[in-house]
Amino acid sequence: MRIPKARGELSEALAAALHEGTPTAALTAVPATDDADRHLSLWTLYELSYRGFDDVDDELEWQPELLALRRTLERRFEAELREWFSPPELGGPFADALFELIGNDDGASVATFVQREATLDQTLELLRYRTIYHLKEADPTAWVVPRLTTGPKAALMELQYDEYGCGDPNRLHSHLFVRGLDAAGLRSDYGAYVDDVPVEVLMQNNAMTLFGLHRRLRGAALGHLAAFEATSSLPSRRMAQGLGRLGLPAEMIAYYQEHIEADAVHEQLAVRTICGALVHEEPAQAAEVAFGALTCLGLEDRFARRMLADWGAAA
Repeated sequence: MRIPKARGELSEALAAALHEGTPTAALTAVPATDDADRHLSLWTLYELSYRGFDDVDDELEWQPELLALRRTLERRFEAELREWFSPPELGGPFADALFELIGNDDGASVATFVQREATLDQTLELLRYRTIYHLKEADPTAWVVPRLTTGPKAALMELQYDEYGCGDPNRLHSHLFVRGLDAAGLRSDYGAYVDDVPVEVLMQNNAMTLFGLHRRLRGAALGHLAAFEATSSLPSRRMAQGLGRLGLPAEMIAYYQEHIEADAVHEQLAVRTICGALVHEEPAQAAEVAFGALTCLGLEDRFARRMLADWGAAA
């Protein structure tokens, strides 16, 4: 993958610095043109810790000036998330309260639209946008593993083992998505569509990486995971039905069929065993888990509303 196309003054300056290999402290003073520019810049900095860029020296991952810029962007983003998605105090039992919090979400659904009304072009657009996460599926959560104690760590690894194909490369969830993309005639190379995605996609992915990379945000990371898993099975069923209605290849449908059953199990594991174990050992993390869950739900709602508006559909 090469550095994505700039979307404003900051991402343009960042791209130039990465190409040249000589970032300076002046980068932190470059103003972002808008949210898209800011989040593309943060996404680019985060990608240095994933697969990197073909045209960037790997040594820059820990370059102090780039870390300073990343921290500046992270602080603003985290402050916004905490303002937007401030959770209520959860009562007990904790797992039941978390399920109730997630179940009360009434956000917009692109899966329902795909199931019933979306055109082939709209659905292919959605699949292109989803590549930004699905081609690194479960990777942001993997950062959290060494930050946990025995109970939640073991439970998280049980879930991650499924996500990574139970040891079979051909069952890796990200690889299942690759097979679906290839069969549907879409590009499956990592980051292929980053230049096309709306800012809402960048925000979703940046939130997962933000939570995963910071030990102090481990509760938010696991809360995000819990909400993601608890709201995946039914939408996956709707997506599979919609893809079938539109005649998309069996390989693409199979990706979503895999998640119908798997995530029905994963939601119990994520909420009760992973988050439940964390909060049992660290009660102060309860509010962070709820914050992460609301962030997951809220950012997906923003993305869904953006897509439905672009398609002229009712939210």
